[in-house]
Amino acid sequence: MCESRVTVLDWLCVLRLEQYFEAFQSAGLVTLRQCRDLRPDQLEQMGITLPGHQRRILASLNKTHGKRIDGEREKPVPKERTKFRSNAQADCHPSSSLSSTSDPSLPPVPPRSTPNCPPQRFTSPLSPSPPARNAVSPKLDTHVAKAPAVSSRQASQNSTPTGTPTHTPTHAPLHPPNFPSAQARPQTLAIQPSAQHLGGDGRRTSLPGSPVASPLNDRNVPPLPPKAGATPKGPPPVPQRCPDVYSKGIISTAFITNVTSVGELKFEVVTNNRTFIFRAESEVERNDWVTVLQDCTRGRRPRSTISPSSPLTPEYQGNLELRGLRSKLYTVVASDKVYLYKNIEDYRIGVGITSIEMNVGNVKETDRRCFDLTTPYRIFSFIAESEQLREQWVDAMRDAIGEALSNREVAERIWVEPSNSLCADCGAVKPEWAAINLCVVVCKRCAGEHRGLGPSISKVRSLKMDRKVWTEELIQVFLLLGNERVNSFWAANVPPSEALTPSSCSEERRRFITNKYRQGKYRKYHPLYGNQRELNNALCINVQCSDVLETLSLIFCGADVNCSTGMASWPSPLSLANAHSQPLQAELISHNLNTEVVGDMDPVHYSAPTCVSHNGFLFKTASMARAITERKAREEFSRRWCTLNDGTFSYYESDKNSNPNGALKASEIVCLAVEPPEKHGYDHTFELYIESERLYLFGTDDPDSHKEWVKSIAKSFIPATAEPLLRLGFERIGRLKCKDGLNLQTSKVGWFALVGSTLHAYLADSQGEEIHLRKLNELSIQQDNEVLVLVERGRTLYIEGERKLDFADWCTAIQAAAGSGGDTLSQQQLTETDIPVIVHSCIGYITQCGLTSEGIYRKSGVNSRVAALCERFRRDARSLRLREGEHQVDDVSNTLKRFFRELEEGLFTSEDSSTWLGAAAIQDESMKISQYQLLFNKLPHVNKATLQALINHLYCVQRFSELNQMNLHNLAIVFGPTLFQTDGKDYTAGRAIEDLIQHYTSIFEVDEQQLKRQLEEITAINQMREKLNTNTEPGGHFICTVYLEEKKDTAEQHVKIPGSMTAAELVCEVLDRRNIMVKEKEYWSCWEISDKEEMERPLHYQERVLPILHSFGTDSHLLIKKHVAMDAMIVYLASKVDASKHGMMKFREERSILGLGLSSGSFHDRYFILNSNSLRMYKEVRSNRPERDWPVKNLKVYLGVKKKLRPPTCWGLTVVYESKKQEKPERQQWYLCCDTQSEMREWYATFLSIQDGLQQTRVSRVLPDARHGNVSLIPLRGSENEMRNSVAAFSQDPLAVS
Repeated sequence: MCESRVTVLDWLCVLRLEQYFEAFQSAGLVTLRQCRDLRPDQLEQMGITLPGHQRRILASLNKTHGKRIDGEREKPVPKERTKFRSNAQADCHPSSSLSSTSDPSLPPVPPRSTPNCPPQRFTSPLSPSPPARNAVSPKLDTHVAKAPAVSSRQASQNSTPTGTPTHTPTHAPLHPPNFPSAQARPQTLAIQPSAQHLGGDGRRTSLPGSPVASPLNDRNVPPLPPKAGATPKGPPPVPQRCPDVYSKGIISTAFITNVTSVGELKFEVVTNNRTFIFRAESEVERNDWVTVLQDCTRGRRPRSTISPSSPLTPEYQGNLELRGLRSKLYTVVASDKVYLYKNIEDYRIGVGITSIEMNVGNVKETDRRCFDLTTPYRIFSFIAESEQLREQWVDAMRDAIGEALSNREVAERIWVEPSNSLCADCGAVKPEWAAINLCVVVCKRCAGEHRGLGPSISKVRSLKMDRKVWTEELIQVFLLLGNERVNSFWAANVPPSEALTPSSCSEERRRFITNKYRQGKYRKYHPLYGNQRELNNALCINVQCSDVLETLSLIFCGADVNCSTGMASWPSPLSLANAHSQPLQAELISHNLNTEVVGDMDPVHYSAPTCVSHNGFLFKTASMARAITERKAREEFSRRWCTLNDGTFSYYESDKNSNPNGALKASEIVCLAVEPPEKHGYDHTFELYIESERLYLFGTDDPDSHKEWVKSIAKSFIPATAEPLLRLGFERIGRLKCKDGLNLQTSKVGWFALVGSTLHAYLADSQGEEIHLRKLNELSIQQDNEVLVLVERGRTLYIEGERKLDFADWCTAIQAAAGSGGDTLSQQQLTETDIPVIVHSCIGYITQCGLTSEGIYRKSGVNSRVAALCERFRRDARSLRLREGEHQVDDVSNTLKRFFRELEEGLFTSEDSSTWLGAAAIQDESMKISQYQLLFNKLPHVNKATLQALINHLYCVQRFSELNQMNLHNLAIVFGPTLFQTDGKDYTAGRAIEDLIQHYTSIFEVDEQQLKRQLEEITAINQMREKLNTNTEPGGHFICTVYLEEKKDTAEQHVKIPGSMTAAELVCEVLDRRNIMVKEKEYWSCWEISDKEEMERPLHYQERVLPILHSFGTDSHLLIKKHVAMDAMIVYLASKVDASKHGMMKFREERSILGLGLSSGSFHDRYFILNSNSLRMYKEVRSNRPERDWPVKNLKVYLGVKKKLRPPTCWGLTVVYESKKQEKPERQQWYLCCDTQSEMREWYATFLSIQDGLQQTRVSRVLPDARHGNVSLIPLRGSENEMRNSVAAFSQDPLAVS
């Protein structure tokens, strides 16, 4: 058909671009002939902006150019064979006039379709050639501007074998097209012919490998012979039939700083690093080039190097070896092109070799590290540095091909719905694929896993390349639903631990997508699920309306899309939807006609292990079977290529080896320890412990690589239930067995992470918890180093060692973390009120023993003893007990002052100490107090608690200045320079301390009544000590601290204990002091409490108190509290004929192993008989001879059993046997456990009845109506649940108090 007869509308309909008809009509283009000279910039001006549509239009016009206007077609005539000159490389061009002497035997030259050289069409010598537009006007696409310095006309002449002049067009050169403004993205200028640049001496020199442009201006003159020095060094060029479509050099216009005309027909292109000289055919052409290039560079700031914010951001870059060259090329894959540079320096300055359009490319893997990039004009054979890098290069280039061939129109429309711009599975941005039957938009990586499900489950299509499938109805379905609404069905029940992220590995994606779409694990089940008939009926009804999401839910909950509707006219849901004008419903059904039904609901929730991938070089030592105690030098490490993939950590001799030297499965790893920097020869190291008691040490000097390896390995073996541990900056993380609470029979697996002085734990079926190691009441290793006992307030945790190697290192690390970690306040061992133990101990000792000492805090102690005390507190302040007689008051006071003097950052912090001193200069008292309060509230929590405790202590000291001679001023002189760590030359620091003590109640908002009680107690202590020191009373009185109901500071009572005082008298005195009236049915007792042994016993009301105090250890105290179970115990004994009992109990004896003082053994069932004379133990009920026999009068029975012994129940008794023989005193201790609380109470009541006569509850002298007995056993250090369970069990007991 003739071009002039083809209308634009018909032509656009063939291209399926009829939506642009109005744009062509507005531009005055009616026929196809009028459109033959269209250029990309003109299409942009017409509103056709999509690159894919532009390419389709221009490609169609290019094909049409090969036809004659009158409709006649001529056979293509072979092009004349090219001859090359030595001083200029010929540049063949299809627009050149051909000589009549051309060889007709040569085959036609294929057309070129890349922007580097305009597309060629087949030509005939009988038909005139169109003007050479590209020779005059440079062609620019979105990235590259091509600027041949030698015009196509001269190249045509040079290619003529004889001197016969060729036809020269007589019309003026066409003007260059409208180029992008200066704000447009940088272009690249291709250097096809030779160019010149300025040498180091300022002279213009020829670029190597670039022939100098021919100086000929007379086109009728035959070619001149080559001149010496006019050609580059090297072998002469090989004759070619077709010029190379790939340039010899490219210049990014982003780096061009100046473009000027120089000399005759020449112009100069200047960058920051080089200067290039080009020559044009004519003055007009030269001016056009200069104008165009100046327009490209005008109004923007030239670049000196490539930056990450460059508009042409590379998707992948690196070195590749091009087969045939000995050197590597720096290769950049950006958008739909591949750029080649000589090296990375050239890339940074914007001077390259060539660019390869990927719309005609194909990538094929050929060898282990090799792959080919094939174009119609050349095959580029690249060699990557490794097989893994080869795969990454191939993926990047295939993505570039996809980008080049893609059409963004559908994608842009789909992304209009905001939720569609994120992957429905992993959340990756701008997903370019979709499962059209599932109605989800997904990213490329998830699309690959969707394909693995098969087309019967997921039909994957590209938003950019599969244009035909994207009907208007399907696009509307995706816009109507969107990923967010669709996921309200597909992902209604996704556990957070199973959710995907954009960085998830392939295994994770495969598992998640299979569960989501094949199994339907996370879907929202329809109310009709399981009722096939009702589902089908609901589907037939719903397709008649516009609720597409409901249809989706019905289909994937089991409705049959091919079910019968029962209507002959519309037999299927699809026909029913069409009949009711519901095209979106029909579109959804049509894509699911052959979809498999999603699997049945699975109630089991999987907790699959996390899959992580990582690789790189590490340095490794040989594996070890014992802990590393010495530094490993760099020479002991070997460089290994390590990979972590699919739950296996493997290490190879090098990255080129295919067989690993060794491999560790993630399931075998039980602990990962991060060593401190520079502990070994490499700066950053970590240790891996495995089940088979082996230890592996890896190292690197790169901190980022070390961090990534630690994170990846930890993620590979830590389960999803303990994932929060991975977000911590842990020093050690791993798996341990532990016991806690009332269930001490069964161990459970826990996941632990040590971070500083905090142990984070995730135990089975429980939430995460934190254990502050520096606040523990006790930390010990028991039972032959197999159990680590951590005792904190209200709870005891037993950590067991499954494997000796990692457990020993865990113990060492936890013990080190529980000690003082440094010289700052927050790094000290702390009390429950966040006061350092050293401060609490020293203040308590001085309050008890040194408050009346003259010159306290001013006198110096013995330096050696002070240093020894400081060192002991620094090692383990928790274990040191200050005792009168063993430690001197002045030594302790100087230890406290030295601690504050050497404290890093100081008590007031180095940042704010000057502000504290400045506040002391304020004259107005109210303003000064307000400023102090403001500064106090700014202090860290530990500093606040410590400062308040210390000022409270100093306030009490100065209140007794008539005894110790340390008034307010004297204390300020001593503690001012100490606390502010100054030289003491002025009184500024002392004035601040004086203000804090003087205004203590106002600044710290102290309760006046509480302070008054505290001073009264101190006064009582001083009076008792004075009496004790003067020895005015016979019998050797003793001052003792007794607690009322619970052990805390506010419950302390300091009582003088005469030698004749009984437990009943002590109870009465304490109750009288507190004005507590004893009510009916209330039984108050004095209890002996042993914190170390975790046991307690009520003293008999006639038992002397002073001998008990003398037998006390440092971990025991006296406690006055109610005896809530006494009445019930009396009732039980009253029901018995005689005081005796027998039954089974679990028995364990305290024995020493190898003289180390460590207990051993376990609990065993034994039969006991208790009568008025003895306690006998039998191996079993049938035994005739007892294994042991103890006289009852020598037994002392306590309630409670040490938790570290792991008693089988919490209802236990500790029995102490003390022999009365003078020649050979003997002491034994063993433990009994009962099955129930009631049974334990019956045994204990029987013991007390036999030993002391429980019914005698009245004292011999006149006392308040108080009765004495014992209590039911409630765990002394149990958790809140333990306490609740104990009380509940007690309330259900037959002996419970009514």
